[in-house]
Amino acid sequence: MSRLLLRVLFVFALPAVLVAGWWVASDSSTDVYWPPLRTILETFPDVWTADRLKADVLPSVLRLTGGYALAAVVGVALGTVIGSYRRVRAVCEPVLEFLRAVPPPVLVPVIMLFAGIGDTMKVTVIASGCVWPILLNTVEGVRAVDPVMAETARSYGIKGTAWLRNVVLRSASPQIFAGLRQALSIGIILMVISEMFAASNGLGFTIVQFQRGFAIPDMWTGILLLGLLGFLLSVVFQLVERRVLGWYHGLRASTRRSP
Repeated sequence: MSRLLLRVLFVFALPAVLVAGWWVASDSSTDVYWPPLRTILETFPDVWTADRLKADVLPSVLRLTGGYALAAVVGVALGTVIGSYRRVRAVCEPVLEFLRAVPPPVLVPVIMLFAGIGDTMKVTVIASGCVWPILLNTVEGVRAVDPVMAETARSYGIKGTAWLRNVVLRSASPQIFAGLRQALSIGIILMVISEMFAASNGLGFTIVQFQRGFAIPDMWTGILLLGLLGFLLSVVFQLVERRVLGWYHGLRASTRRSP
């Protein structure tokens, strides 16, 4: 129980210090662009009502989920193929390095030409940025499969789907989840950016509308909500990761305990 309390303390200590510092530093502020944190918190429940959450936050989360899921499927599938075959990797590597270097926000006008200005464009923008860390980490994870384990599996006649699921993907799963974690933060950024272009709802659209209407405290509440959403998604991701990679964390813990 004491370890759990200590862990909770570590998790919330730095955010509490930062919030306290923000409160003190902004308490006497008269700058219209830097309102006191007290004012922002008082404005928050008036701005983010249940109706606004349904109208703006829910569409953003659905777009993020769609783009992130698409990137995960494409990234893991292509990464497994590219990582498994040396010739495929040699052919694809220059193209992958070129495409990875192109910032996804630059592609927004191009994607708008082909996908329009609806949700398809926004999901595509999110997927186009999230796919790279997943793809590249999957490639490296598949390449790093233990050759001794691979030979042992072959000697037992494990092949086909069983080989892919129980040997390749299981061995590469820690690296794949590292890519998924990186992609989550990228997806949140691209979700906001995509909603700033020809949108009629969403968190990014609403924050920009507040800024253009000089509703500065309202704008800050949107930024706070975006941070809270990112934190919540990170917690959910960690729970899923710990459940899926329970065997990996257990193996690491037993290795650290061994003399």
